[in-house]
Amino acid sequence: MDNGAEPAPAEGAMRGAMRAAPFALRLGRAAGQAARRAARGIIDLALPPNCMACRAAVSEPGCLCAQCWGRLNLIERPYCDRLGIPLPYDCEPGSGGPRLSSAALDAPPAYHRARAAAQFGEVARDLVHALKYADRLDVATPMARMMVRAGADLLGDAQALVPVPLHNLRLWRRRFNQSAALALAVRRASGVRVETSWLLRARATPPQVGLDRAARAANVAGAFEVPDMARGELAGRRVVLVDDVLTTGATLDACAKALSRAGAGRVDVLVFARVVDGQPSPIS
Repeated sequence: MDNGAEPAPAEGAMRGAMRAAPFALRLGRAAGQAARRAARGIIDLALPPNCMACRAAVSEPGCLCAQCWGRLNLIERPYCDRLGIPLPYDCEPGSGGPRLSSAALDAPPAYHRARAAAQFGEVARDLVHALKYADRLDVATPMARMMVRAGADLLGDAQALVPVPLHNLRLWRRRFNQSAALALAVRRASGVRVETSWLLRARATPPQVGLDRAARAANVAGAFEVPDMARGELAGRRVVLVDDVLTTGATLDACAKALSRAGAGRVDVLVFARVVDGQPSPIS
């Protein structure tokens, strides 16, 4: 073949098309992004974005207004390494061990560690109730982003997220499990897979509202179980239980006991909000 020969017309056209393909692909992507921005602008004009908690006007969807954000009590360090409750001051852990609250020392939970994004105050309550009782699934993703930030040390080596299950009757009445909605949103933000079949609620339990700590624990004792078919896959796994609110910890303790008995290697807890002493309990 003569190396100096001009390429055939068909071959030249093919090469030109191949060179043009990346440009066309970029142009198509840019056009798609522009169309999505335009569509979002039209939607924002017709349905202006509102604060997730108080419904005041905000600049973009999925956020809180300045007033609600200022009243959302995010949990920051220092906090108890076991229970995740805020500590009044930073204390050096003894002998390189964890920082533990008196509550963690007096009554260690069945789970290894718990983390919460916020204290259960007015704004956190409004978000939880919007998800749980008003079918506001749009708040799950922003709530999950805060949970991922709060639970970074749990999620770093976690192998599965396990949402606290509802009994089938309550699931039928509510139509969805708010804990599963949060777990799926946490998965999207963290990449940790969700396993909804590893833990089941074996019996229906009355609502926990109005019960003291001992009554709550008795109410959910033995209420959760791991199906036999899930035990092999669960064995030795590092799992994170996901729920919306931690009140006394009785429900999550019962879940952790069931998972640990079935062979889980480690059980941690991640919630959006937790009750701190002196705060009102949520409506279950």
